[in-house]
Amino acid sequence: MARISSYPYDTTVQDNDAWIGTQASNQRTKQFTAEAVAEYLNLKAKVNIGGQMSFTWTDVEKGGAGTMSKVGGGGAGAAFSTLSNIYLSTTEINGQNVVAFLDYIKTKNILIGQGDQISQFGHYTLDTYTVDADPLYYQAGLTYLGGNGTIVNEKQYTIIVFDTEDGGGTGIFPNASALVWTVDHAGKWGPYPSVTVINNNDIVINGEVEYKSTTQLTITFSATFAGTAYLN
Repeated sequence: MARISSYPYDTTVQDNDAWIGTQASNQRTKQFTAEAVAEYLNLKAKVNIGGQMSFTWTDVEKGGAGTMSKVGGGGAGAAFSTLSNIYLSTTEINGQNVVAFLDYIKTKNILIGQGDQISQFGHYTLDTYTVDADPLYYQAGLTYLGGNGTIVNEKQYTIIVFDTEDGGGTGIFPNASALVWTVDHAGKWGPYPSVTVINNNDIVINGEVEYKSTTQLTITFSATFAGTAYLN
């Protein structure tokens, strides 16, 4: 086998491109596609976006770290409009503690959306956020404002602050394919708006947000793609 340095660079990464690596469970050599790596980073929320939290829905009440569940359990197949009381783990999928942030946005409007389907979402007011008898969970009281679709068990859901009347609604910024997106938002959605990124296949993509100033931010991704940034 030739030296790795002798192979040419490929600057256009495609979903089916693959890398050689080691599977941790058995130390065997495997191929890993770019699409699979990107899905892993998204589902595990390995790339953080300020103001965005990710949880896995489970029909098991208080189903473990990084989960959200309905009080009383169940919920899969139910409309977003039926959610009024849910349990949230004190940590999101990537292990970060979310208590202080969620307590700060209490009484604000939030969006709970399915990570891989932008049109599956619920829009709520976060009325209450109180610690449970089990201190690893908080109970959130919700008032439904609007939305579409139904809950799917074991899917990833993101929570963001979302108010269609604050700062002129949601800022929509289409972007051509690039590794780093630059968004000039003029401060219309506040100096440090929350950011949600959707690719052209309607899948939520995680990227690293850096606030360059109170009117400009950049989003850096692990691979180039085109899509839209939504600011709130």
